[in-house]
Amino acid sequence: MARLLTALGVLLILHFASSNKLVCHMTNWAQYRPGSASFTPNNIDPFLCTHIIYGLATINNFNQIHPIEWNDEQHYSRLNNLRNVNPALKTLLSVGGTLNGVSPFIAMVATPESRAAFIRSAISYLRTHNFDGLNLAWEYPGHNGSPVEDKQKFTMLITEMAKAFDDDAKDNRKTRLLLSSNVAGFRPTIDRAYEVNKIALRLDFINVMTYDFHGHWEAITGHNSPLYRSSVDFGSHIHHNINSSVSHWLALGAPAEKLLLGFPTYGRTYRLTTGATGLGAPADGPADAGAYTRTAGFLAYYEICGLLSRATVEWISEQEVPYATYGNGQAWLGYDNMRSYSSKVQWMTATNLGGAHVWTLDMDDFSGSFCSEGAYPLVNHLRMSMGFPPKPTTTPAPTTTRDPIAHFCQGRPDGLYGNAADKTTYFQCFQGNTYLHRCQPGLIYWDSCKCCDWP
Repeated sequence: MARLLTALGVLLILHFASSNKLVCHMTNWAQYRPGSASFTPNNIDPFLCTHIIYGLATINNFNQIHPIEWNDEQHYSRLNNLRNVNPALKTLLSVGGTLNGVSPFIAMVATPESRAAFIRSAISYLRTHNFDGLNLAWEYPGHNGSPVEDKQKFTMLITEMAKAFDDDAKDNRKTRLLLSSNVAGFRPTIDRAYEVNKIALRLDFINVMTYDFHGHWEAITGHNSPLYRSSVDFGSHIHHNINSSVSHWLALGAPAEKLLLGFPTYGRTYRLTTGATGLGAPADGPADAGAYTRTAGFLAYYEICGLLSRATVEWISEQEVPYATYGNGQAWLGYDNMRSYSSKVQWMTATNLGGAHVWTLDMDDFSGSFCSEGAYPLVNHLRMSMGFPPKPTTTPAPTTTRDPIAHFCQGRPDGLYGNAADKTTYFQCFQGNTYLHRCQPGLIYWDSCKCCDWP
């Protein structure tokens, strides 16, 4: 039993009930953003989230998982090495994307044989690259050109994959791989794409994409991720909000504890066409692209925070979210801030959901160099609002100039190391800094297991 007392006390700090998850997505294309906006796993705080989902891998013509970027496998290693610092962290690989504009899932789910080939590939690939699970990002079965019967085949895929994950864990005496999915927030899409009560039984958690409810494709302004319906919403738009979306998932049989509420770290912009600047103002297309994300109609939080000082900021009280007008009143932005995150967490808690998922880490001010609010201001605020205890604090090693311990980690990879001078203590190296930890009374540190155990 003593070996279960892992060296890092953070396991005790971060060991919450399974219903309290903070799942954070990262994207492999964020590495190509210019300058200080470039993001790789090296930028991840290993204590920030309970789970990290790496996006994105795809499926090749042989129904095998296949990387997309030239350096994906290097980044897999760097991501999963963060568990040397925080062993409680879980990592998943997300698979999706398109091949020639078509979802690769469509061909893969077509027959029992093709699904079995994919499942075998997934297990092998996840084990080889040391992931804790798989996230399915098929957007969306039975929708937008996908055959209607793919709704049922998506259920088959999840059912067969969950069983295969169970068998793999039992046969190989390994921890069972996790299985999750990103799913739609729009009611019509939910109805067309998912057999909710069936897939919810086998998924470990479900990332509801409660964002992109409105955007520049519409003729009037609307918020990207509103909590409730607004007074300008009519027709089907009365359901374009978090409350309606999640309520529909629950009504269709999804257990609340498996649903994770989506928190965007970006906003959607419009080009205004009249002097009106409020919610529901006439608009025609997107406002200009940001300097770093370089996509018209879209701004990351680290781009948003810099323009707010020269913008007019308003609060939509009926939806519990902010918006801003800028560019001499010609551009409109619906975005999220700490206040709207807090409102959403209160709603999420009252609804007894399983936690939150963030899209994405790489669009928060991850370096703290843009907003003067520290690193990861939105996600850190989300973590605090959810009631997680403070991230672990450690005792810095002595810093006297003659003490070599203070410089122990210089030139060493991140990880745990024994202290030859005192076996009841050990060092944690993280980003060149040295931290000294102590084992529980009666135990000593063993490098063979990276843990504290009996002498």
